[in-house]
Amino acid sequence: MKLRQLIIIFIVAVLVIAGLQRSGQFDRAVSSLRARLSVIGPKNGNIIEMPKTVTVNDEESVVISVVEKASPAVVTVGITQARSVGNVFEIDPFDPFSPFRRRNGSTEQQEQDIGSGFIIQSDGLIVTNKHVVSTPNAKYRVITKDDKSYDVTQVYRDPVNDLAILKISASGLPTVELGDSDRIRVGQLAIAIGTALGEFRSTVTTGVISGMGRGITAGSPFEGYAERLDNVIQTDAAINPGNSGGPLLNSSGQVIGVNTAISANAENVGFALPINVVKEALDTFNRTGQFNRAYLGVRYKVVGKDAAILNEIPEGAYIIEVVSGSPAETAGLSAGDIITKIGDTRITGNDAELARIIAERKVGETVKLTVWRDGKELTIDVKLGNQSE
Repeated sequence: MKLRQLIIIFIVAVLVIAGLQRSGQFDRAVSSLRARLSVIGPKNGNIIEMPKTVTVNDEESVVISVVEKASPAVVTVGITQARSVGNVFEIDPFDPFSPFRRRNGSTEQQEQDIGSGFIIQSDGLIVTNKHVVSTPNAKYRVITKDDKSYDVTQVYRDPVNDLAILKISASGLPTVELGDSDRIRVGQLAIAIGTALGEFRSTVTTGVISGMGRGITAGSPFEGYAERLDNVIQTDAAINPGNSGGPLLNSSGQVIGVNTAISANAENVGFALPINVVKEALDTFNRTGQFNRAYLGVRYKVVGKDAAILNEIPEGAYIIEVVSGSPAETAGLSAGDIITKIGDTRITGNDAELARIIAERKVGETVKLTVWRDGKELTIDVKLGNQSE
């Protein structure tokens, strides 16, 4: 009899526990008990103060580490400009022919943050975009993360890329580490740092690499400047006006691009100049103190396969204009000529960009051009000049 009662009690207990588990009450009871045990001392029941902790996941930890590593070397670029203030119009009731006259006010110097940059040498060499510092003879300044302001003593502008080097008088500055943009992959983490909207310094945004090899027109709403750029990095990390010239970083805190532009027709579509392009330009700059670029001196339009067939002319670079005093003029090139080959490289398909091919040559190098003129093919030797001159 007793055995039978024990079996019945056991079955009822199992059923009750199963019902509690299904309703969730059992789990809540266990959790509550565990919580009580975690704060009640084992001996006298005193309340124990548990340490308050913040849980940080892996991606957040990476971003925080990158920002702490790179942000001290990210700067704000500002400009000082004269502006007239206090201009008023007055009415002269005794002059019926010209009753209104303007009284000029005073002129004051106005400072404005217009872009970003990053320090690459501790003695004050800074990378930014050319369109950020495009105003000739303007007075620029650099503000570091610790709010120290330095006057820019020299601006070096790359004639080919949207790139500029600023020089300030300083020493012992923190610097960034330059990465390898040839190794980045679509989908990897991207972190941008800069002065968003020309107002919010050291702004951090995150996203991924969205695409490679894009073609864009870069410009600045502050400077009114635009330039066509090819082979840039696309990212969905928010890049706002004022971020131009700041670094795009990978998860190791290395700079993989220079933030350059945003799409005016979309959200979260930004672009950066690959850092390997910058490194090549820096190599030239460090050797010569300027951006030496091979220079031909023509404006041209690419003639593709369809246009060539339609007009019964060869594919190549159709010269629209020859720059006065340029190597092209010296060699005898004329508007209407079509350059079909440079050396052994035919100007067609992926090699249709004449400017890129010329940029890969050396200043002072003599190149052999194959030119189509008036239905005949000519060979012309041209000694390339220096575009920075």
